Amino acid sequence: MVRKRSATQQGRHQGVDPHSPARDGVASVRDMFERLFAAYGPRDWWPGDSIFEIMVGAVLTQNTAWTNVEKAICNLKRAKALSPQAIVDAHPRRLANLIRPSGYFNVKTRRLRALCAWLLAQGGIKKLAKMDTEPLRLALLSVHGVGRETADDILLYAFERPVFVIDAYTRRIFTRLGMIAGTEDYETLRGMFEEVLGADVALYNEYHALIVRHGKDICRKKPRCNSCCLAAVCPSCGEAGGPRPILIQ
Repeated sequence: MVRKRSATQQGRHQGVDPHSPARDGVASVRDMFERLFAAYGPRDWWPGDSIFEIMVGAVLTQNTAWTNVEKAICNLKRAKALSPQAIVDAHPRRLANLIRPSGYFNVKTRRLRALCAWLLAQGGIKKLAKMDTEPLRLALLSVHGVGRETADDILLYAFERPVFVIDAYTRRIFTRLGMIAGTEDYETLRGMFEEVLGADVALYNEYHALIVRHGKDICRKKPRCNSCCLAAVCPSCGEAGGPRPILIQ
């Protein structure tokens, strides 16, 4: 199973210390990571037996829970259909039935087939892995059904590139923290986080996973502030005390 080492395991050699105090007395982006990591521990994302499986998972996880993705991937494995050629060759109705647990299965069938046809046309994963990050990102974005978040999931978790993933949880959490306005476009937010954190695959991997956990369980549309590990520094919470967090002065 493909597993990435956590930021505590990989980060120190790159100057990342998840347990270091916030600098200048201001709750920083790194401080948010430290608080989330202390609350939830390592997430060990992204599970998968291969780079291709992670890529498939990145498409199937669109608008659904990971538990549903696991069921769909298990179906593909049992049917011996978890390869680019097998997915391209499969009848669309059969493929849709196999991935049905992931939801939106007709849409995702078209997207998976497009991704796999593109993979085969590009010469396979080994050839793609030799590409620089930005050209690879642009190539992924050219595939039907692959948007910025999905492309960056693939870059970070499958190809281990230092690309920070922005999702709805990131926007919600950091808007409530007062660190962003919430109206920034995807590329602006991605650039902001990457500039502050530096290029660190292990840290990005762990941080995104922690954000997803916190957004699903605590910082929901109707937040559970009484159980929030960020409450002490969140200006949107009644318990906020201390300085207002700042991402960019």
